[in-house]
Amino acid sequence: MKKTDPYAALRFREFNIFLLVRFAMVFAWSMQFVVIEWEVYSITKNPLSLGIIGLMEVIPAVSMALFAGHIVDQQEKRSLLFKCIFGFSIVSLGLFLLTWPLIVGNLSTNTVLYAVYFLVFLGGIVRAFLGPTIFSLFSLLVPKKIYPNAATWSSSVWQMGSVVGPAVGGFAIHWIGVHWSMCFVFSFSVMALLLLLQIPKKPIMNPNIGEPILKSLKEGIKFVKNTRVILGALTLDMFAVLFGGAVALLPIYAQDILKVGPEGFGILRAAPAIGALLIMFTSAHFPLNKNAGMKLLGAIFGFGICIIVFGVSTWFWVSVIALFLSGATDGISMVIRSTILQLRTPDAMRGRVASVNSMFVGSSNELGAFESGLTAKLMGTVTAVVFGGGMTLLTVLGTGFFFPKLRKLDLQKDLEEHERE
Repeated sequence: MKKTDPYAALRFREFNIFLLVRFAMVFAWSMQFVVIEWEVYSITKNPLSLGIIGLMEVIPAVSMALFAGHIVDQQEKRSLLFKCIFGFSIVSLGLFLLTWPLIVGNLSTNTVLYAVYFLVFLGGIVRAFLGPTIFSLFSLLVPKKIYPNAATWSSSVWQMGSVVGPAVGGFAIHWIGVHWSMCFVFSFSVMALLLLLQIPKKPIMNPNIGEPILKSLKEGIKFVKNTRVILGALTLDMFAVLFGGAVALLPIYAQDILKVGPEGFGILRAAPAIGALLIMFTSAHFPLNKNAGMKLLGAIFGFGICIIVFGVSTWFWVSVIALFLSGATDGISMVIRSTILQLRTPDAMRGRVASVNSMFVGSSNELGAFESGLTAKLMGTVTAVVFGGGMTLLTVLGTGFFFPKLRKLDLQKDLEEHERE
């Protein structure tokens, strides 16, 4: 297999099935989030309600993350992923029923709102297990020497789902309404379940099955803490996503500032993911391993600038371009961070490290949504977005100073070592 083969990971059948499963899940999850965001803001007209949606998902996702990582390292990954997807399908089915006019018409606004928050909370529990399980199963489907290429394709598929899901969500709200949009989400979760059955069960790589949970969790946290490159990358991305969570306020921009309706909302919501997707496809042909640390810092700095431009823009297409470029810079960050985690994490600890990653990065999306909703309520929408972009720039400068190993990181050496295996 040639070192420069951009399609190396796609030559493995099980990995291709894995990508289809991941696409179906990301599509369903991101479309569901967009549809529920729109519905909640439509019935409340309160920016804080958008933040609460994120908070309801992040509370269980964070509080259960370490425990989930321990469970993932102790159990067979394919079967556990099946259980996670089944749990999500139950949540999406519940939201489908909750948006049925025959049911909603007999309920008060507060009752509907609290029921939505409850189902989103259940989804957060599922997500605590889903991320570490996907991360761990990934490593069992391809040889280590092509982890960087596989990470690029996996991230690309994640972004593809993030592109199509929000775009379809926005247009589906306009064409078929919120209720049938949720039916579409449910159907994709069922499709993911059927696809996953095509992957056989995999061996458990952890030699310490039955290890006490506290000892197991302590080892995972200690590993991340002592591996400065991983800790620095997670810290950088966590604060960048936390303060750059302008996407959570897109319903406000679409309805009240840019006045572009659900179709424009779908375009705005998809623009960052389109930018990230193009970057990821490009990086499969032109890897980002050389001088990865400086590329990571530069990408997040550019992300902060794009968020500021979006915040002050009152022109629809300027806003779309700013979001597109923010996605492109975020895509660079995602590819590099994924490669760092896959190359530097031992097989036996993947679940626990991924759970720490989900606490740092994955959950910061929802915390960022809450932060954006809260600051928008306190200081106004535009000021809140500009503030978040400025804090992102400061985060990059601070990370570069406090994590010199990350700044000097070159992943080419890691890749060459794995290619010799």
